[in-house]
Amino acid sequence: MFKESKKKLSAPVTDTLLANGTSFEGTVEAEANIRIDGQFQGDICSSRTVIIGETAVVRSDIMARDVVLAGKVFGSITTEERLTITPTGELYGNAAAAALVILEGGVLDGTCQMNRTKDAEPLTSANDSNNESLTHSDNSQENNQAPLQSEAG
Repeated sequence: MFKESKKKLSAPVTDTLLANGTSFEGTVEAEANIRIDGQFQGDICSSRTVIIGETAVVRSDIMARDVVLAGKVFGSITTEERLTITPTGELYGNAAAAALVILEGGVLDGTCQMNRTKDAEPLTSANDSNNESLTHSDNSQENNQAPLQSEAG
């Protein structure tokens, strides 16, 4: 009557949630997505996405692949890929990310360092040739302006 399924179902990825009205102090290390809507103090490290909800107040250093910030964070955020600060998000500390998105109303009160992706090529050779051409064009502009000034005078 019932057939056994030959497919093995993999366990779904469990997200970690710290709900609104909850406070936690300590260190969280996870390979799953983390969402915080309550209060948290400590360090957060995830190989996936960390979401700081609108009602969250976090005093933490956060390291993750991606971070979406809609609440308040007092500490540093380091991402491998993208940091998104929503209109209600506030970061009071430093950020390091490959991509940074701050929507209108979002707050970043600190410094930001853009981490280079593996695909990015160094710009030194391109910048050197651009700097040389700029120097030459600046000199040629000066040379062109000198005769004009003497004619006008």
